[in-house]
Amino acid sequence: MAGKDAKSSRSTSNGPKQAKKGSPRGSAAVGLVVRRHRRDIWGLAAIVAGLIVAGSVWFAAAGPVGEQIDRALAAGFGLVRSALPVGLAAMGAAALWGGRRGDPAKTATDGGDGTEATQPVGAPTVERSDSAARMVLGGVLLLVSSTGLLHLARGRPGLGDGVDELGTAGGALGVGIGGFLHAWTAAWGSVLLLVFVGLVGLIVVTGLTVRSAMAALAVALRPAWRLLRSLVVNLFSDIKDEPAGREATALPTYGQAEGAPFRAEADSSDAGPDDGPPPAEPEPTGEVGVVAAPADPAKALAAGAGRKRRSGPSKWKLPAAKILTVTPSRQIDKAAVAERGQLLQATLARFDVPTILLEPVVGPTVTRFVLELEEGVKVSKLESLRKDIAYAMASPDVRILAPIPGRRAIGVEVPNLDRHIVRLGDVMRSPEARAAEHPLEVAIGRDINGQSVMMNLVTTPHLLIAGATGAGKSSCLNSMITSVLMRSTPDDVRMILVDPKRVEMGQYDRVPHLLTAPVTDPRKAANALSWAVREMERRYDLLHETGFRDITGYNGAVDEGSLDPPPGARDADGEPLQYQRLPFVLLVVDELADLMMVAARDVEESIARIAQMARAVGIHLVIATQRPSVNIITGVIKANIPARLAFAVASLTDSRVILDQPGAERLVGQGDMLWLGPSSSTPHRIQGCWVTEDEVRAVVGHWVDQAPDFDDDPSVSTDGPAGGKSGGQLQPGPDLGGAPIMPASITDAPPVEDDDGDELLEAAMALVVETQLGSTSMLQRRLRVGFARAGRIMDLLEQRGVVGPSTGSKAREVLITPEEFEGRQAG
Repeated sequence: MAGKDAKSSRSTSNGPKQAKKGSPRGSAAVGLVVRRHRRDIWGLAAIVAGLIVAGSVWFAAAGPVGEQIDRALAAGFGLVRSALPVGLAAMGAAALWGGRRGDPAKTATDGGDGTEATQPVGAPTVERSDSAARMVLGGVLLLVSSTGLLHLARGRPGLGDGVDELGTAGGALGVGIGGFLHAWTAAWGSVLLLVFVGLVGLIVVTGLTVRSAMAALAVALRPAWRLLRSLVVNLFSDIKDEPAGREATALPTYGQAEGAPFRAEADSSDAGPDDGPPPAEPEPTGEVGVVAAPADPAKALAAGAGRKRRSGPSKWKLPAAKILTVTPSRQIDKAAVAERGQLLQATLARFDVPTILLEPVVGPTVTRFVLELEEGVKVSKLESLRKDIAYAMASPDVRILAPIPGRRAIGVEVPNLDRHIVRLGDVMRSPEARAAEHPLEVAIGRDINGQSVMMNLVTTPHLLIAGATGAGKSSCLNSMITSVLMRSTPDDVRMILVDPKRVEMGQYDRVPHLLTAPVTDPRKAANALSWAVREMERRYDLLHETGFRDITGYNGAVDEGSLDPPPGARDADGEPLQYQRLPFVLLVVDELADLMMVAARDVEESIARIAQMARAVGIHLVIATQRPSVNIITGVIKANIPARLAFAVASLTDSRVILDQPGAERLVGQGDMLWLGPSSSTPHRIQGCWVTEDEVRAVVGHWVDQAPDFDDDPSVSTDGPAGGKSGGQLQPGPDLGGAPIMPASITDAPPVEDDDGDELLEAAMALVVETQLGSTSMLQRRLRVGFARAGRIMDLLEQRGVVGPSTGSKAREVLITPEEFEGRQAG
């Protein structure tokens, strides 16, 4: 019995202990539920309180209780009570949906103690603080500021003046805050302090910084500024009212200024005459947040060159600007741009890269979102998220500029949903084009900041263009050539156009600016480059004889009439020598790959010599290719042509060949390009301008009408060594300086001295015609002669029209058949 009683007593004593244990567990469970849902509870409570206050203060619809609430709030906060419903609702919404800014994943529970993980990964900052806490703190500061200011503004009523009087001012809180400050700092000090408190409260509530607020204000005022500027420009510009033909005033002579040769306007897509009709234009949406780029110090150098004008009228008339079409201005959907910026910011926040969005810069093809990283975030971390950003923005690719040159910010360039067309007329009528005075300043397009880009080929001084098929290279070349024809006369600029594709530059035939018809045979194109080398050497001899360092000084002396020839000097015709101006020579090659396949060694050597030396004598190269590979753009060519224009390419390797850095593989095509200047390490993104075939024909027709007999000019012969049309034959004359230039055709091989006394000439001729093989090594073996004599015989055979010009390492083409040779012998 004693055992049973003891057992019973143990059982009885254990019961209360178990009940005591169960009670704390139940309380902990309830507390856990309350803690887990406290944000929801407080948020709903704040919204309900806001609705009750709104019913009481705004609508007087809460009955007697509402009347008492209204009187109590009037006595406590005065007129500020009308804003309390909005504040309470905002705090409730922040508690319910705010979560943590920059952490779209909201919160997660930590299984350690079952409590909510309220701190996201990374250092806590103001931007990532609790939204509800920010709203409460900012609301209190705003409440203090507004009640105090109302108290001072309404005559500082006292507590004894009654509820009605306090309700029209700042209430009892305003009496306490405003009265205290007024007693110690007087009216002006009180107002200053209260305004400061209000601004701090506004910053805390919105989460903005002063800098980002100023940037947003600048973006908002930008359209008004652009409108004002356009009105002023249109008021003082008469370009639209100029006559159909502008008399060509002589352009200034320029010094060889160093620096980046472009100035800088806004929107477009490129599809030149080679790319078919332009893409259908969606309803564009103009420009938003266009922010001026950092000033390029090289621009001042390029623009500050000499401005000495050549005196005397010109017989030529420049084409009217109205020939070129202008794209009407349009507006951009600011809300859509802002939404994409917020999406970008949220995407980066999901990967723990907190940023501040400063401003969007909307260009023709892409929008650059300018971001500032928070302290402690590595730039490389953002760069590694390029594909994730492209995925989130539903974009084929994005380009990250980290950092933006001259700024403590990162640029993320995202292709626009609606691309805008930039026409050549838009650039040619811009202030930048009107300020350009050098005859070799050509239109390129518009950069991402909305600035027109004019490139000075004299300061470049040579340009290499590369990109995939259809990326916009030929359109860029057409824009360059057309802008030269729009701005320069044949007295200022002469051109040689090499077009192995045969269809791109034939439309410029018979233009008086051309030294020869467009060259379409790659072998003759190699000879044209060789002619340019010989012309360069001739010009250097002329400068040496006259004592000048470059073409600018020489032309200036000719214009002033201060250059006298040596006594008794005669030209090739026996007339007294008279020095003439030297025009600039622009040599444009549309496809370098074809030339390198036919005569790689000769082409590379000529390009290298021209690029190294021809700048001072006014000869400039523009070379384009659609095969940016190392066997086409060799190290020698790259080393001597530092200025590059890169269009869209297929791979990172191709981009490195062109720019020596990545970037071109992320372009979107249709004229989207990267410009790398000769003294710059960071490429600039530009949307190339587009010129239609009709516009090109109109400009060409204007010049052909002024020189209808250009093909019959006695100084130019189109008969090559084989009797075909091979390009103009330059004879002594005033076209390129007044002295004999070269008694051979530009596209012919250099002349050699005839030597009919070689007894092996006839045998060599018979051997070549019989074998139909124009090979120097074959002559060496079959005739048992040395290399020098075999080469001289081969040159004689070319002079006689038996073989064609040299094609590098390949055998020469035999131009006559055995039957024709027998006929010659019989004759």
